[in-house]
Amino acid sequence: MVETRILNGRVFGDVTVIDAVGGPDGACIFLGRGLDPARIEAACVTVNGSVMARVADGAEVAVPVAGCDASVPVAAPEPDLFAGLRVMMGCRNGEPAEIVRDWLDWHVGQGAQAALILDRTRPGEPPLAPALEAALAVTPVEGLARLVVVSAPFPLGGKAVSERHPLQAPDAPGRDRMDVPAADPWTAPLVELVVLEALRWRFLTKARAVAFLDVSDLLAPAPAGQGAFARIDANETGVIPILGRRIYPWRVRRDRAVRFGDHVCTLFDATGGHRRWIAAPARLPPDAPFRLTRIGRLTSDGEPTFFHRAMALRCNEAGDRPLAPKSGLVQSDALLRLSREGFGHAPVLPPVSAAPVACLPAALPGRTAIVTCMKNEGPFILEWIAHHRGIGVDDFLIYTNDCTDGTVELLDALAAAGIVVRRDNPFPGTGLKPQHAALADAEAEPILARAGWAICMDVDEFIDVHVGAGRLADLYAAVGDANMISLTWRLFGHDGHLTFADAPVTQRFTACAPELCRKPHQAWGFKTLFRRNAIFRKLGVHRPKGLRPDLWRQVAWVNGSGRPMPREMLRNSWRSTMATYGYDLATLKHYAVRDAESFLVKRDRGRVNHVARDQGLGYWFRMNNNAERDTRMRARAAALAEGIAALRALPGVAVAHDACVAAHRSRIAALKAVPENAAFLAEIGGARLDRLSRMHAHFGANVFLAGPDSVPDAIAFADHPADFFFTVDEVAETRH
Repeated sequence: MVETRILNGRVFGDVTVIDAVGGPDGACIFLGRGLDPARIEAACVTVNGSVMARVADGAEVAVPVAGCDASVPVAAPEPDLFAGLRVMMGCRNGEPAEIVRDWLDWHVGQGAQAALILDRTRPGEPPLAPALEAALAVTPVEGLARLVVVSAPFPLGGKAVSERHPLQAPDAPGRDRMDVPAADPWTAPLVELVVLEALRWRFLTKARAVAFLDVSDLLAPAPAGQGAFARIDANETGVIPILGRRIYPWRVRRDRAVRFGDHVCTLFDATGGHRRWIAAPARLPPDAPFRLTRIGRLTSDGEPTFFHRAMALRCNEAGDRPLAPKSGLVQSDALLRLSREGFGHAPVLPPVSAAPVACLPAALPGRTAIVTCMKNEGPFILEWIAHHRGIGVDDFLIYTNDCTDGTVELLDALAAAGIVVRRDNPFPGTGLKPQHAALADAEAEPILARAGWAICMDVDEFIDVHVGAGRLADLYAAVGDANMISLTWRLFGHDGHLTFADAPVTQRFTACAPELCRKPHQAWGFKTLFRRNAIFRKLGVHRPKGLRPDLWRQVAWVNGSGRPMPREMLRNSWRSTMATYGYDLATLKHYAVRDAESFLVKRDRGRVNHVARDQGLGYWFRMNNNAERDTRMRARAAALAEGIAALRALPGVAVAHDACVAAHRSRIAALKAVPENAAFLAEIGGARLDRLSRMHAHFGANVFLAGPDSVPDAIAFADHPADFFFTVDEVAETRH
């Protein structure tokens, strides 16, 4: 039942011949990708970098490439093999014979009558045909009129690559990358696309219809008369696109092989899809070649049909590594029906979460808590707490580690008065970053249990509410039923201040980035106020993490303007985009550098999350932004002063704060006494960096990656029009 064919291709040095097929106008040699067309000595057509060259017919023909002294045998075309049949053309990438048999059976049920399978078996592995013959002998596929398996004596994949699964964003803080391991050239994505055209002219010119999918793909079920093969008969252009989405198992039972029926989940936030096609060869023009995702440049006047891409079969080298994050997988009722009714399978189903609640049982709906980490932040604590108490924050859970400036003593004085709760950061010995260890520990704290709303943020970040009386209650009222509010950073620069002063940060610094600030990458980070409602499993640095995927529809997430955030950002996003930034209701004002002297101390202290990254010249360049001015916080000056005074009046607080200020000044003096630090301070306080802090809108993203040295003085000190743009080639930052 299984017929076999072998392509007549050969590899001659840098020249790959895929196949040679005879015809009435002479033989057509299908040449591999990457060959310079100027070396072709006969008329040729380029197909996605591959070449079809027409040469004189014969039993064997010379390869028409300059510098290649070789010849190949010419195969006689066999169009009658599939004459008048509806054919599945499949690419097999190592799937076992039992899967191929299931693939054939399913598609016969969808209207196929025959199959042509390109077998990309690796060297040393047994070919598909014998194993498939044995599988079909045990369980025949009724209605399959013809089955041809074609192999090639060389790889058709090309360079080994890994296939990245749809996790939306590039690598970013808080995001786990889940690529599957790199495949070898025999299973890497098909590169020699001209092989599809070789198969067409050798076997398929008389076929009634041809649908092209991989053997890990399934045409989606369709009502009678609306399937792909039924629709192509009536289609005027002779081609219909097939759009695919990835499907996944929740889990495959231990010691059992993966089957199509295991795939009952999709990623709820997946976007886009894969394209394949079904075509009627007799109605296609000869110059419209078979390609991976389309037929030449033909477009169809009909609606697409659909297919499923079974990822646990396609990425069979992934082993125990997850193909997709569990936080994104949701059960599809349609896939479950397909598994049970189409394949007679009993798949493992994902767990069902309890229905979400407005708030956790012990929570008070309007009560707000902040969780934060601090190290040597003593001089800035009172203002930060006074401001946030003034806008309605009820509780502060603060983790500290290795403080040497009196931060612990100040916080303990505040804790004694019931203003904050302080904990030692439990990260030593955990292998976790300090901030991640603190957030994990915070989950069990009573403060979090009684919080209706919570946010994880830092002492250099200030929430500024722009509606009502500027309190959090006004913000909550403005967003209605929303249960997540992401507040986009607005970066505030040093505003020309070089020396430290014991004065409120929000009153000293008013120079800042524009609201429309796409670069640097960090400029539009956000932090998220969220209801404690069990939709997410844990706290995260920028937003809650561990989404219970079957509850994703219960997330009502808005930005700082109250506009809905897209579902594609639900699991891993940490920064705003052109489509999602907004400051109409609230802003998170980020004073990341403060004055130059305080930045020296911040650099010396190190980072609470990215502990291995230096806060040096590159950080100052990225985060110091003085292009515009925002003075709205000055309207709160009187209330802020009153709040700070009330805190200072508590037992031991004023003394502890003054000690922190003295320690900060002492540390500044010690650091400045080191020549390297003195030079660094002079550089960040100099005219060049000051000019650059007002030019961020003119720079491409690579400038911020390369650092300030990438900007020539001629550009830094020139006057530029509003639309001036400067960038550099991407390089790693070399100066800190």
